Amino acid sequence: MQAIQERHENSLLKSEIDKLRDENKALRDTIKKPSCPNCGFATSSKDAITGPEDQKLRIENTRLKAEVEKLRSIIGKSPGGTSPNSSSYASENDQLLENRSSLDFYTGNFGLEKSRIMDAVNRATDELRKMATNSEPLWIRSYETGREILNYDEYMKEFCAENGKNKQIMTKKSIEASRESGVIFVDLPWLVQSFMDANQWKELFPCLVAKAATVDVICSGEGPKGDGAVHLMFAEIQMLTPMVATRELYFVRHCKQLSANQWAIVDVSIDKVEDNIDASLQKCRKRPSGCIIEDKSNGHCKVTWVEHLECQKSTVHSLYRTIVNSGLTFGAKHWISTLQQQCERLVFLVATNVPIKDSSGVATLAGRKSILKLAQRMTWNFCRAVGDSSYNSWNKITTKTGDDIRVSSRKNLNDPGEPLGTILSAVSCVWLPVSHHVLFDFLRDENRRNEWDIMSNGSTIQSIANLAKGQDRGNAVTTLAMKSDEHNMWVLQDSSTNAYESMVVYAPVDINGMQSVMTGCDSSNIAVLPSGFSILPDGIESRPFVITSRPEEKSTEGGSLLTIAFQILISNSPTAKLSVDSVDSVNTLISCTLQNIKSSLQCED
Repeated sequence: MQAIQERHENSLLKSEIDKLRDENKALRDTIKKPSCPNCGFATSSKDAITGPEDQKLRIENTRLKAEVEKLRSIIGKSPGGTSPNSSSYASENDQLLENRSSLDFYTGNFGLEKSRIMDAVNRATDELRKMATNSEPLWIRSYETGREILNYDEYMKEFCAENGKNKQIMTKKSIEASRESGVIFVDLPWLVQSFMDANQWKELFPCLVAKAATVDVICSGEGPKGDGAVHLMFAEIQMLTPMVATRELYFVRHCKQLSANQWAIVDVSIDKVEDNIDASLQKCRKRPSGCIIEDKSNGHCKVTWVEHLECQKSTVHSLYRTIVNSGLTFGAKHWISTLQQQCERLVFLVATNVPIKDSSGVATLAGRKSILKLAQRMTWNFCRAVGDSSYNSWNKITTKTGDDIRVSSRKNLNDPGEPLGTILSAVSCVWLPVSHHVLFDFLRDENRRNEWDIMSNGSTIQSIANLAKGQDRGNAVTTLAMKSDEHNMWVLQDSSTNAYESMVVYAPVDINGMQSVMTGCDSSNIAVLPSGFSILPDGIESRPFVITSRPEEKSTEGGSLLTIAFQILISNSPTAKLSVDSVDSVNTLISCTLQNIKSSLQCED
């Protein structure tokens, strides 16, 4: 009877597998021949899966398949599910279930067992340790840029000698490898936990990580820090511009204690996993990457970061070709600089001994903390709004001055953190022959705001509060009052800078609401709709004849890549349609702002 019951259960499970396979095939056919659900017309493959709902469904589909496999395991292990007298087929089936993780089912690759994944992460951990610690001849420092360059001949000799197929990768793929070290002012346990929690990890890198999710926990690890944990992760990595495509990655993340005061966070893509989960992804894989975290006591750590990517070669917009192809955009320097900046912000958020000069205009620690949290949320919103992630669907138009801009609209139905209704986002990107230091200092200076901000034209601007959130004076949150005969308005401004990029983000705020936040009240219901700027060096280390803050280094500082973004509430109704007038208004706003910036910095030509 038990054997008959098992055969019946196996039959049901086979039917479920066939059903899922058919659904998967139907989804793949839909991707290949997409059409608009409203009008039925065909759409391009690029537009087929761009919306946030599609992305959620793909991840949810993956999780549901994992749940089916877990239920399958439970059936196999339940009382009465097996017996010494049951058929050999059922016994072998149970043995297979015992050896597989849920990952095996939803990848569609039943040969991919947990033991193979563990072998892969162990090899990746060994490779990461060597990549993080070895010097020449594996890593050679460039005389021109000062950055370390991976010697690929040595790399292949050290790590790929047994795998001949890797010799063909250089011609088919673009390889990006970089290494950077830095001191981080947080405790090691907190940092390890933040990397293993997808939401905390995304919050640490708002300018880089557009989306992140833990798809499956393959191994939960041991102890309070989860030593040995292995998670299957999904991430969408972005640049703060719609001009550069995001990179969608599935990879395994492993957390491992190496010694009493040293931990490793290891990322590695596993062969065939991405293809079987989602064949529509742009091909981008992680070779063993991650960071070695060393506890230096006194609440700080040394982090050595290695980023090693293998991506399908693709065309990059000419503005960003140099900085992307050089590996700077998604490289170790960007990650470590962002980590340092975000952790420093967290330290200043909870600090009780901030000098008065770094905390003017706010009387209490609670008020300071509440304002910094509001500014943090504002900047997260800005980062999400300007990238090319699947949150946004961009359309290209041309400004009156000939610059290209991208526009997108979205509906806010119930988020109290931003205005309810239909929101228009518009972004333009330009190169300016100005040092990024000069451009950042100009845009964040309230005394020069009238020179570029059309909305403040004719207003007197007064700083109500100024809060430091880092050691660099450019890392600060400011509340500005703009007064004129026509209006009285407050603006919250969050300026940030690190070794890779700078941002100036701002939004008008309700005066009464902001005054309550300054006394320490909760800021979560304060609606903000940020606009602002992202500023990058252009990636060319030796471009002469640019305006610079350091005349003695005129030949070594390049120009700047400026992303300017505006978000506007065009209607309080979430069902409103995007109108030509709205697009024309934002077109004029961007054109005039850019012209004002160029004029003030004397780079109109």
